[in-house]
Amino acid sequence: MSSGPLAARWFRVIAIFEAITWTALLIAMFLKYVVEAPHEGGVPVVGMVHGIAFVVYLLSTLWAGITLRWSIWNIAAGLASGVPPFGTVVFERWMLRRGRLTTGSARSSAAAGAPSRG
Repeated sequence: MSSGPLAARWFRVIAIFEAITWTALLIAMFLKYVVEAPHEGGVPVVGMVHGIAFVVYLLSTLWAGITLRWSIWNIAAGLASGVPPFGTVVFERWMLRRGRLTTGSARSSAAAGAPSRG
C-alpha cells in the first residue's frame, strides 16, 4: 500500500485536531484572563497539548507535502496556516477542493472524466 492515502488521511485528522486544540486554548485563556478562573483556567495543560498538536501538524504537513508532491509554495502555506487560529482547517479544505489530498492515481482518474465531488 502506498503511503499517499495514509499521509493525506493523517494530515486531515491532525489539521482538524490542531484547530480543536486552538479552540480549547482560546477558551482556557478566556477563563484565565476574563473570568479569572482558579487554577489558571487550564492554560498550562491545554497550552502544552496545543503545542504538541502544532508540532505534529507541522510534521504531518511536511510528510503529506513530500508524499503527495505538493509544490514548495503549498508546503509553505500549509506550515504557515498553523499559526492563526483555525488556519489548518481552512488550508485542509482548500487543498481538498484542489485535489491535493489524493494520490496521483485518483487525480488521473478524475482528469479522465470521473465525476468530482466538487
